[in-house]
Amino acid sequence: MWSVLRRATSGVRWYVRELTDESAYERYVAHVCRDHPDAEVPDRRAFERMRTERQEADPRQGFRCC
Repeated sequence: MWSVLRRATSGVRWYVRELTDESAYERYVAHVCRDHPDAEVPDRRAFERMRTERQEADPRQGFRCC
């Protein structure tokens, strides 16, 4: 019973993180480490700043009202 509940909770957590794009930083870090091992990995704050600037520069990246 507990394993089923734990598995369901884990699945819901994964789904919510993917839906809200909360896992984007982890995916980016994995990409940098795998494909650019000599590059410096930015911290979470710098990553979010880069991501926001990219979205605002290109309206096709998503709508941001405020």
